[in-house]
Amino acid sequence: MTEVTRENFGEFPLGGGTVEKFLLKSNRIKVEIISFGCIITALESKDSDGKFSDIVLGFDHLEGYINKHPYFGAVVGRVANRISKGKFVVEGQEYRLAINNGPNSLHGGIKGFDKAIWTPEVLPDGVRFFRISPDAEEGYPGELKVWVTYTLKDAELTINYKAQSSKTTPVNLTNHAYFNLAGQGSPSIHDHIFTIEADSYLPVNDTQIPTGEVAPVQDTAFDLRKPVELGKHLQRFQLTGFDHNFCLTQTKEPDFCARVYHPPSGRKMEVFTTQPGLQFYTGNFLDGTLKGKGGHVYPKHSGFCLETQNWPDAVNQKIQIRAALVLEKGLIN
Repeated sequence: MTEVTRENFGEFPLGGGTVEKFLLKSNRIKVEIISFGCIITALESKDSDGKFSDIVLGFDHLEGYINKHPYFGAVVGRVANRISKGKFVVEGQEYRLAINNGPNSLHGGIKGFDKAIWTPEVLPDGVRFFRISPDAEEGYPGELKVWVTYTLKDAELTINYKAQSSKTTPVNLTNHAYFNLAGQGSPSIHDHIFTIEADSYLPVNDTQIPTGEVAPVQDTAFDLRKPVELGKHLQRFQLTGFDHNFCLTQTKEPDFCARVYHPPSGRKMEVFTTQPGLQFYTGNFLDGTLKGKGGHVYPKHSGFCLETQNWPDAVNQKIQIRAALVLEKGLIN
């Protein structure tokens, strides 16, 4: 049985609106989500001794989320990940976006979905958020209606995305939560054991845009089909970290794609998705300058993201992707 409660989380400056917090609670998991950016602000789970700890990086107060941060816990869109040079062509027309990540557009632009206050609706086992992205918002064509639904059952948190567009437009939604199964504030994820069930990945150029090649993981550092301890794996292959798309088989029903295990605490996390890609990011750009929950700072490799999504820059890529990124006028789930 899931318990759902709501309360005020804070007020935006200058009458910008009220942000609410929603607590989803089962006997095994506690999840806190706010209406600003649909952000997961906390996720508490039990360790092998039955002790609850918060395993999601973030902030104690709204101010932290309003200020610049690396998308902690947020829903990102319209298009998650990078669009090369901030431009694309749809139906013969070129569209230009804000450049906010080197030469590229990242996670929806300057004011993406992570920076909006959404309209909430409490459900028996969760909460649904809704917003309308106006035509031409951040340069994207068409009015886009978006629903993001969080539901909790026992130890299973499900996120469902639904969008309806008035014009043909790129859409790629995901959640950008940073996890540390030792507990947020722990300095490293190097003792986490990762498994990703993917036979191929997308090599990228020096600005993190896919090169167009779909490369096999066999005999490479990207072969995570068998469990690897992150710190030892990075050292073995002399890697600074992961920030890559792993190619999955798209399915109509959620299918297993990744597992993370933390032996000292006994916590285990499994990811299931219907999407064709999984962006595995090891917090390479965290640098210890942000003060998070409980006064903790977050250094490099103190959190990881497993972002289920479509392939990066799919709207510009000539490679054969497994699902169309471009949403025709109408409705998708």
